[in-house]
Amino acid sequence: MNASRTRRTHLREAIRRGLVTATALTAVVGVYTPGTAVAHVVKESIAADSIGTTETQRVAAASVVRLEPTPDVLLLSDYDFIHALWQKARDGGEKLDSVRTAAEAAMASSSPEEKVLFITTGIHQAYELDKQREKDRADADRAARQARVQALLAVGIPSTPELLALSDENFILTFAEHANSGPEVRAAARRALASDQTGRREFIVNGAREAHQRDVANKLKELEEKDRAEAERRKELVTRKNVAALFGITASEAMLDLSDDNFIRELLRKAPPELKNSELYMAGQRAVLSPTAKDWKEFLHTGAEEAYKRDDSARRKKLAEDNRRMALQIQATAGQSLTNPGLAAAAKRALAGSDEDVAEFLKPENQYRARRQSILINVDNEHYLRESRPDGRLAYVGPVYKDSGKSLREDATWVVTPALANEAGCISFESPRTPGYYLTMQQNHRVSVLPNDGSDDFRKRSTWCAEKILFESGNSGLRFNSATQRDLTLSRDQQKVTVYKDRPDMALWSIVPPLVP
Repeated sequence: MNASRTRRTHLREAIRRGLVTATALTAVVGVYTPGTAVAHVVKESIAADSIGTTETQRVAAASVVRLEPTPDVLLLSDYDFIHALWQKARDGGEKLDSVRTAAEAAMASSSPEEKVLFITTGIHQAYELDKQREKDRADADRAARQARVQALLAVGIPSTPELLALSDENFILTFAEHANSGPEVRAAARRALASDQTGRREFIVNGAREAHQRDVANKLKELEEKDRAEAERRKELVTRKNVAALFGITASEAMLDLSDDNFIRELLRKAPPELKNSELYMAGQRAVLSPTAKDWKEFLHTGAEEAYKRDDSARRKKLAEDNRRMALQIQATAGQSLTNPGLAAAAKRALAGSDEDVAEFLKPENQYRARRQSILINVDNEHYLRESRPDGRLAYVGPVYKDSGKSLREDATWVVTPALANEAGCISFESPRTPGYYLTMQQNHRVSVLPNDGSDDFRKRSTWCAEKILFESGNSGLRFNSATQRDLTLSRDQQKVTVYKDRPDMALWSIVPPLVP
C-alpha cells in the first residue's frame, strides 16, 4: 500500500512538473494556446494511471455524499472513486438524485477528463441542485402541514399532532364526521374522498375553508332576516378568523375586537418566520401601510385569500419545475445507454403526465424498479437469460412466459446498474430478488449470480460491455463482452450460459421489457 501511495505521489508530482514546465515555456516563447501543451500532459497522465485528481479534491467530493475518505478510497482509480460516490448517492435516495445521475453520466463517458470534471466540480454543482430541491420539498411539506392547521382552525376542529399525522384520506374523513362540520363541509369532504389525490389535496388546502364559508353564509342568511346588524357582526368575526387561520393563528377575543388595521398588524407580528417572505405576509404589509380603511377591509375580505393561493401555486410550480428538470436529466442519461430503455421510457411517460406522475417516478424505489429489464436470446423467442436457484444460481437460457410463476419470471429479470468495474459505458446486472448479487463470470467461464465481495477481480468479472451488432441481413442485437477480456462474450451453450470467443450466433441478445415490472 505504501509503495502504491508513493507511486501515486510521484505521478502527481510529475503532473505538477509538467504543468510548471509548460507554463515556463509559455513565458519564454510568448505563445500559449489553451488546451494544447498543458492539456496534453494531463491527458497522458490520466490515461496512464487512471487518476487525475488530488487527495484534496477527492476528500471534498467524498464529503458531499459522506463517503469516508480512507487511504483505500483515495487510491481508487477515478472511475472506481466515482462508483463509490455513486453507491453512497444511491443509498441517499431522493436527497442525492442529481449527484447520482451526474455520477452515472460521468461513468458512462469514455473521456477521462469528464471523470475529473465530475470529481472536481460536477459533484458540487449537482449537490447544489439537490439542496435546492430538498429545500423546495421541505417548504412544500411545511406548507402542506400548515394547510391542515388552517383547515382545522377555519372549521373549528381542535388540532392535535395525531390528527395532523393522519393520511390525507383519514384526515378528510375527520371533516366528514366531526360535529363542528356543517352540511357544506361534510358534502365537500365526501366529494374529496371519492376523488383522486389532486382533489383530496385541494380540499385540504382550500376546499374545507371555502365549504365552511358557505356554511357560515347560509347561517348568516337565516340570521339576517331576523337581525341584520348581528349577522353583519358575525360575518366580520368569521372573516377575521379565516384570515387568522391563513397565518396559522388562533385569534383571541381581544384580538378580534381590534380595529381592522391593528388586527392586521397583530397578524403580521405573530406570523411564523417562514411566512415573512410570502405573498400573504407582503400583502398584509401593503394593506397596513395604507392610510385607507378600504384597503384594510379589502385585504381581510379578499386580498389575504388571493395572496395565500398565489403562495400555494408558486410553491407547487417551483417544486414541479425542479422535479421535471431532474426527470429530464435521468431520461437523457438513460436514453444515451444501450441497456436502460426501461428507465428512459418510464421518465418519458412521467414527463408526459401530471406533476404528481413526475414526483412518483422520482421516488428511489420507483427509479430502481424502472431499471429492471429482461434479456432475450435472439435466436429463440421467449428464451431468456435467467438464474437457476436449484442449480446454485447458475445462469441458463430457457423459456419463460408471461403466465409463468412469478419467481421464475423474476429470475429472468435483471436490474441494470452502472458497471462495478472501471469500464466506461459498461453495466452490471443485479438480481432484483437479492440486491447485491450480480451476473458474474466464474473462473471456468461459466456464468452465475454471486454476491459482490468488493474485490477488483469480482467487479471486473461482473461487468459487461454492450455493443450493438448490425448484420448485412438487417438483423441486429446486443453483444455483451466481458470486461476481463473483450473478446469473451456472454453466450448460450445449449441451455447453459457461459463466455466464449467467436460465437456470434449464440451471443446476440435483446434488452426487452421486464417479465416482472
